[in-house]
Amino acid sequence: MNDRADRLPSLVPWAAAFLLAAAAPAHALVIGVTEGVTYQASDSQIEAKFEPIAEALGKALKQPVTIKVLSSYRNAREALKDNQVDLAFVHPAHVAFEAIKAGNFKTLAWTAGFTDYKVSFLCKDPQAISNWKDIAGKSLVMPDADSITAVITRAMLREQGLKDGAVKTTNTRYQDAVPFYVQNGFAAYGATASAGVVKAWTATGGKTCAESRAVPIKQWLASSKLDATAVATARDTLLGLGQSDAGKRALTTSTYNGFVAPSAEVEKTLMAWLGI
Repeated sequence: MNDRADRLPSLVPWAAAFLLAAAAPAHALVIGVTEGVTYQASDSQIEAKFEPIAEALGKALKQPVTIKVLSSYRNAREALKDNQVDLAFVHPAHVAFEAIKAGNFKTLAWTAGFTDYKVSFLCKDPQAISNWKDIAGKSLVMPDADSITAVITRAMLREQGLKDGAVKTTNTRYQDAVPFYVQNGFAAYGATASAGVVKAWTATGGKTCAESRAVPIKQWLASSKLDATAVATARDTLLGLGQSDAGKRALTTSTYNGFVAPSAEVEKTLMAWLGI
């Protein structure tokens, strides 16, 4: 009797620790979101846009989630490099590819409707470029040098044997401004991947004289530190959002139609082409 009584005080701390551990909230997964720098949306608007998807992921993973908006490419690169996030929605593609190549992240899904991103060269020439050596020394305007459009444009030039500096390049922040340069003679060619810009340009008689390979540009990534079960659950949740009413409502808020399975082989080929 006395021996049992003597042991009780030593058991109390262990029991308390067990109860505290059981009551402690699960580790919150951090979802990083970057939609690039040209969307002109506030952090709060972006967070609200992705909140329903984050809730769906948290429910499936049985863990609380938080959203971390990565408002610049620098922020996104740092967050991915330093494993500040567990899952991430990343635009632009080259930032996602950098994290994949480094081994820090793997692709979960591509965004439907954004798997066929192509750069077109706007021009006044009546014919497509047949001899790329002919454009050496001419001027080309493209968006910000660190945009995916610019990265693809440089890959197009390298693919045709044009070294850095062979074409005189100018950068403008937004793709909408590219036609102005070509129309007014400030550049012989303008690189854009905006379907709206291309449509408006050709509707007024403008020509396109080159087109790039297709690139998926909005990737969902998972940290390589996440266990395989969590990765599989997150992937299945994203790919299945379009199959339920709740998932469809979440997609409506995000403005995206859904997410599709990626191709590791395609990404590997594109990384080499883009110089990543």
